[in-house]
Amino acid sequence: THNHRYIPFITNLRSCLGGLILISSENIGTFFIRKETMNRVVSLLLVLLIAIGAHGFAPRHSTRSGTPFPAATNANAEQASVDPNEIVARRIVVKGDVQGGYYRSCVLNEAGRFRRLLGTMTPPDDTDQAEIYVEGKKKMVDGFIRWCKKGDVGLSQVVSVAEIIEEEPTGLYDGFYVKTK
Repeated sequence: THNHRYIPFITNLRSCLGGLILISSENIGTFFIRKETMNRVVSLLLVLLIAIGAHGFAPRHSTRSGTPFPAATNANAEQASVDPNEIVARRIVVKGDVQGGYYRSCVLNEAGRFRRLLGTMTPPDDTDQAEIYVEGKKKMVDGFIRWCKKGDVGLSQVVSVAEIIEEEPTGLYDGFYVKTK
C-alpha cells in the first residue's frame, strides 16, 4: 500500500524531470535513474560545485607564500596604523570646466549626499579653477579625491586635480555647500 501524501510530490518530481527518473511502484522510497540522466545529474553537480568553489569558498587572500597574510612592510605598517574612520580635511584644487552648474551639482551629490562629507566649494567666477574643501572620515575623503581625479563626470566636462592640500579639520560646517551661477 502507498502512503498517499507522497503521491503529489512524486508526480511533481516526475513532471519536473520530464520522466527521466523512474520511480518504483513497490516501495515509495526506491527509484531508479537512467544512465543518461545520471550523466546529466553528475555533470550538473560538478558545474555547481565548481561555481560554488570559485565564488563561495575561494580564499580571500593569497596563499602562495604558505602564510595566510603577507608580511607587513614599513609602508603597510604605516597604512595599517591610520584609522579609516579618523576625521581628516583636504583642500582640493581642481582645474577645467568647473564653473558650470552640472559639475557643481555632481560635486554636491558625490561629496554631500553619497559620501556625507562636510565642506564647501568656492563660488563660481571667471577662472577655470575652483577649490573644494572637504572634511570627514578618511576613507570617504580618499574616495572623494579618487572621484575628483577620475575627471570624467559626464557630458563634455574635462576636469583635473591640480593640487591636494592636507589641512586640520575645522568643524565649522554642518553639511556640504556649493553655489551655482
